This record gives sequence, C-alpha cells and structure tokens, in this order.
Amino acid sequence: MNTFSELFGSCVFDESTMKERLPKETFKQLQRTIQNGRSLDSNIANVVANAMKDWAIEKGATHYTHWFQPMTGITAEKHDSFISPTADGKVIAEFSGKELIQGEPDASSFTSGGLRATFEARGYTAWDPTSYAFLKNGVLCIPTAFCSYGGHALDKKTPLLRSMEAINRQAMRILKLFGNDDVTSVKTTVGPEQEYFLIDKKYYEQRKDLIYTGRTLFGAKAPKGQELEDHYFGTIKSRVQAYMNELNEELWKLGILAKTEHNEVAPAQHELAPIFTTTNISTDHNQLTMELMQRIAKKHGLVCLLHEKPFAGVNGSGKHNNWSISTNTGVNLLEPGETPYENAQFLLFLCAVIKAVDEYQDLLRISASSAGNDHRLGANEAPPAVVSIFLGTQLTEILEALESDASYDAKEKELMRIGVHVLPKFPKDATDRNRTSPFAFTGNKFEFRMLGSSASISGPNIVLNTAVAEELKQFADILESAKDFELSLHDIIQDTIKKHKRIIFNGNGYDDAWICEAEKRGLLNLKTTPDALTYYLNKKNIDLFTSHKVLSEDEMCSRYEILMDNYIKVINIEALTMVDMVRKDILPAASRYTKELTDTALAKKALGDDINASYELESAKQVSHLTSSIFEHVKALEKALMNAKEVTDLEKLAFYYKDYIFTAMISLRAVTDELEGITAEDVWPYPSYGELLFGIL
Repeated sequence: MNTFSELFGSCVFDESTMKERLPKETFKQLQRTIQNGRSLDSNIANVVANAMKDWAIEKGATHYTHWFQPMTGITAEKHDSFISPTADGKVIAEFSGKELIQGEPDASSFTSGGLRATFEARGYTAWDPTSYAFLKNGVLCIPTAFCSYGGHALDKKTPLLRSMEAINRQAMRILKLFGNDDVTSVKTTVGPEQEYFLIDKKYYEQRKDLIYTGRTLFGAKAPKGQELEDHYFGTIKSRVQAYMNELNEELWKLGILAKTEHNEVAPAQHELAPIFTTTNISTDHNQLTMELMQRIAKKHGLVCLLHEKPFAGVNGSGKHNNWSISTNTGVNLLEPGETPYENAQFLLFLCAVIKAVDEYQDLLRISASSAGNDHRLGANEAPPAVVSIFLGTQLTEILEALESDASYDAKEKELMRIGVHVLPKFPKDATDRNRTSPFAFTGNKFEFRMLGSSASISGPNIVLNTAVAEELKQFADILESAKDFELSLHDIIQDTIKKHKRIIFNGNGYDDAWICEAEKRGLLNLKTTPDALTYYLNKKNIDLFTSHKVLSEDEMCSRYEILMDNYIKVINIEALTMVDMVRKDILPAASRYTKELTDTALAKKALGDDINASYELESAKQVSHLTSSIFEHVKALEKALMNAKEVTDLEKLAFYYKDYIFTAMISLRAVTDELEGITAEDVWPYPSYGELLFGIL
C-alpha cells in the first residue's frame, strides 16, 4: 500500500467497507444504531454477518472471535473457525447473525469479585456495533460486552457503554433547553497519551523481576539518569524509530489514529499519542495499542514495559486521558469560544465538570489506583494524589467575576513575540499549561493526568461520564421547572462556583504547601490504593452508579473486591520474587564474591608483608556485613508473608500488605542495592540499570 488512505483502516470493517458491501437499507439501519445509539434490529444481523465474513475471508481470515475486556485489565478472545460441515463430507464457510450478536465463553475462570461461583460457568458476549470489527493475526475480532448468566457486567466495556448513555440522556436535556433541536446525540471523546519504556530483550530475559512483575525490584542507580534532561524530545535512536514506524503502520491498519511520538523524560522512555475519538472506541483502541506495542517490540529484539514504575530513580510512565463532550453535529461542548464569559452553555457544562470532580474526587482517585501507580502519584514526576482542577488564568478570572456578579474585561489575544524579526508572530494561548495538575483544562478538553500507563482507560471514563451526568441531571431538573430560565441559569452557575471553587488550583502541585492547603480546603489526600478504595462503597458513590444504572450495588461490591484483591496479589508476587532472587541468586553471588576477595587477600599476603591487601579485606568485610543484613531482611520479609495468611478480612489484608510487606520490601531493596553498588559487575547476577536504560544503541 502506497498511501495513507489505502493503509488506514484497511483491516477494519468500517463505515466505507460497510457502505460498499451492505445493501443500502441495511447500511442505513446500522448507521442509525451507531450514530444515535438506537437498538440494533436483529433482522439485519444475518446480512451484516455474511458481509463481514466474506470481507474477512478475502483478507485471509479463517476464524472469528468475540473480543472483550474482562476485569483482569487485559483483553480476552476465544477463536472459532468459519467452517461448517456439509452432507457430502466437505465444509463451507458460515457465519450467522446469531454468532455475530452473541457468544458464550466460559465465565467461571474470569475474576468476578464474588458475582459468580466457580461452578456457574455460563457467560455471554454481546456485539458492540458502535465499535468496528477488525482483523488481528488473521482473526476477525468483534468488539463485545461480557456479562454473566444473571445479567451482571463481568467486563469493563458494559458499564462504560452504560455511562455513555447516562451522560447522553442528561446532556440532551440541557441542550434542548438551549434550543439545540438539531442535536440527536451527545458522546464523550477521549485521546489517551501512552507512555512506555523500551529495553533490549537480552537484558529483560536475565531479570526475573521484570519477567514476573514488570518492574525492577532491585537496582542500584546508574552514574547517569535523567538529570541532564537530554532525552526528552531528543533524537530518536534508529532502532527505536524502526520500531515506531512498524507500530504506526500496524495501528493505522486498525484505524487507530496514532499521531504523535517522541522520547519522554527518562532514558529509554517514549510516548505515543492518538487523535480523539468516541470513548468506547478509544478504549478499544488503547487496549489494542498496548498489545501491539508489546508484540511488535519483540520483533525488533526489544521489550516494551508498560509498568508505571519499572525503574527507581527515574520517571515512571502514565497515561493522560484527554476527555471532552461533543454533539453529533460536531460541536465540542467544552469549547469556550472567543467570548467564554458570554457563552452560557459552555459555562454550564464547565460548572457540571467542576462540581462532579469536587463531589466525586474519591472516585476519580480510585479510578487511577493500582499497586503500580502508587509508586508515581505524588512523586514529583506525576500529579499528586490530591485531586484538583487547573483552569488557567482566563477561566478562573471569569468564574471569579461570575461569583461576585462583577464585570469581566475580556483581553485581546496577545501576539507571541520571540524577539527575532524573521520568526513569525502568532496568537498567544489564553493560559499556560500545568503539568502538575491531576485534572487540567487544556483549551477545549480536560486532561486527567493521574492514570497509570498499564491501566485500561475505561474506569476513569466511567467515573467522569457518570459523575458529570449526575450534575447535568441536577441542573436540568432545576432549569426545566424554572419560571425564569435566565435567572435560574445564573443562580446555578454562581452557586456552583461558590460551593466548589475549593477544587480549583492553578499553582504548583508538587509544592508541599499545596498539600497542606488542600487538606485545609477539605480535599482528600489518598496516598495509596487501599486508602482510596475504602471510599468506593460510600453511599453517595453507590447512589451515583445505581441511579444512572451504570453499576448495580452487587457489581460495585464485586469491583471493590477485585481491586483490593489485585493490590494484594501484585504485592505478594513482588515479595515472593524478591525472596526468590535474593535466596537463589544474590546471596550466593555475594558469598562467591566474598570468597574471591578473601582468597585474593590471602594470596597477596603470601607474597610478603610489604604487599597491601587492604582493598580486598575492607571490601570483603563490607560485602560480608551487607550479606548478613540482606539475609536478616529477607527472613523478615518471609515472616511477614507467613503472618499475612492469618489475616482473613480483605481490607485489613490490603493494609497489612501496604504497611508491613511493602515496607519490608523497601528495606530489603535498600541494603541489596547498596551491595550491588560495591560488587564487581561480572559477579552481580543481573543486568545493571546502566545496561537496561542505555542498552539500546
């Protein structure tokens, strides 16, 4: 394929392909479903299925799968071939509408948080017609939702679709009040920026910690890290560029709008950013992106690390969730326009977001919680664990004027003057950017910056969609019954600003003074995953999700259990890996090195009293001392792991892992890294940070 137009979407059963292959009326009915969220007419399913099958077979497919997103955080697929036997002992290719619409994977082995017993195996996948089918590895992949026999959502997509319906319902009520009669649907859109590390595969294969946990559990700092700030936006190495080129091509084939690529702050760290698209499609695309990033890296002798903190001492990786709201007529409802002070519709939607973030700051923090992300948040490389909103100077001044009923003097756009005549002058943005803010307004969207790099973006967007839907509902309830629409609108905006301005902060989120100030304002500082999860089942949160039919109380309880259990299991695997590495590799290597040093010292002594063996003797003493300390620390970690078996309450167990096991892991790492720093390179059993971070030439 020679052009972008030929390449892009070539492996997707997209609108143009459907238009070409489906009867005109069938195509129109399917488009109404996709664009307006109407129920799918089952009568057209057979026609669509047959056309989809023919297209896939022409492109070399032999199997199809219902591709879904269970609560494991990754994707799942079960492949079925198109073959069907005939009476003469031959086979034909068949794919029915029923097979397109519904699948039945075994649900017993997927995590369900108590929604399903092991013996209750039946589960269903249901086609999501709003997300296009695609070809991956010669298999027709049909994006689907996944539910239990009893109708409970067992996946991340179902509540996401429900949340999109919720915000559509409430936003439509608001838009009708403003006279937008041409609008028939409202959708949220997302563009998730994805950070990641690339390391040489030969070094990865020698690190048990990377293989088992995705991060380095041990590792002394290299002489150089990111302190020279020479990697960010630096020249991309040829080997990495070749990887990026192939990744882009494969993403474009799948209709994924990969747009921006660059080196990130830390050595070996990079970023890929797509263009906005509808939230559920963007979620599907991000899951595919992570899968392809890892698969294609191996073809280039590399390994893609998506863990939030694979290396201590350098920046970890996040995922910035750029979120907005748009109508089917192409209007971005978070676009201020040239005169935002006079744009009442924009101000009302802005107030809905401000109120939602303030009232449901706990849920937003929970949506970014994981054992991996706990390493980043508040670590001067990511937003703090305190949720706040950055609006910038212009919008903040507008809200202050509205709060006090004062006039607002709009400023003309200033031209950016760089001081070199030959360089062009261009309009300066109304406000600077704030990379320390967890939730920043960036012109016509909000950038939720707290997410971890390995996370599915479904969780944060479920919270955002539902919380904003709730605030829009409250606004619509008042405005629909108002005798004076203009006055009620004014009062809603003014009241929201007064009550929720505490969540707005435009300063440095890394400053300790802000954390103190935030706590004075009554904002939550939930530093770890267990701390955050204790808020999940609060009544206001249950009421939010159940009232908008996004999650039932049972579904919420299951997700609480899954999140707590996942935290415990991740820390447990890391702790067991540390024990394995120390006992099988590090301690034996240290003992051998001690013997090597003492043997050399004895050999020197045999040469005569004038031969100095102080280096060997002092080094041997230091290594021996640290070895003994490591041995004591690993025994303490093992004891803590044994004691954990006596804790039966899930929440108490999560806090036990945080307070005791994780603390023991930190202590063990500190002394082990000190030992690595004085051990000969050829003796240490694992590749160093220098090799890992700078090994791609």
